[in-house]
Amino acid sequence: MVDVKGRWALITGASRGIGKGVALFMAKKGCNLILQGRKAENCEATLKEVTALGVEAYAVGAELSKPDEVKQMLDEIDKKGTPVDIVFNNAGVQVAYRTDYLKTPVSDYEQSFLINTIAPMMICYHFLPKMAEKGFGRIINTTSGIRREPEQAGYSASKAALDKVTMDLANVYDGTDVMINITDPGWCRTDLGGPNAPNAPESSLPGVVVGAFVDDKKSGRDFAAGLFHGMSLEEAVKYAESEVPKYLGSLD
Repeated sequence: MVDVKGRWALITGASRGIGKGVALFMAKKGCNLILQGRKAENCEATLKEVTALGVEAYAVGAELSKPDEVKQMLDEIDKKGTPVDIVFNNAGVQVAYRTDYLKTPVSDYEQSFLINTIAPMMICYHFLPKMAEKGFGRIINTTSGIRREPEQAGYSASKAALDKVTMDLANVYDGTDVMINITDPGWCRTDLGGPNAPNAPESSLPGVVVGAFVDDKKSGRDFAAGLFHGMSLEEAVKYAESEVPKYLGSLD
């Protein structure tokens, strides 16, 4: 199992919900953190909590629907010289639930793809060469289990696209210590999931973080949080490495 103490992780959507939970979990393991929110000040509460746990951390702001702001955020991280070892592309948006789904506007797709697909892939493309050069990296992209719901077409399509490009990359890096996987936190009571979701955000742990700790050089898996419910991190890592198969889209 990977020891993350002293390493640096970038967490998008770290101001609240599952992203904040990931930040606190990683901080308790000694991992230093870069916390992304739409504005850096949105992460102030999370920043105080994680630094109180004794790790180094700072916040960055970027509106993920604006590629120029994503690039500026990445440039800022580079200028600070932060050696990013782990990326949690957690942030996402569910634009709308369209009961009259045959009138789904183009803007649903545009906004969804910018935030849920393009921004995380910009981040992946930025850090992957650096990870490959130093011989270590972990990328965990957050997906969704939504299927057969045309009412959420923009959201589900953008997540399906993220799955596809993630798995294509995973095929390239499989067998190396730069590992790329996806995670599905399940339907949780967050700002995105809404108050009627069946699961508390805490139920997503340790499933949404296990991809940072696996150490078997296998990429291209879906670490769905429900698989790890009630497990310790150690149990989750062992289960992930021994029981979670390659993603259905792989060639294996």
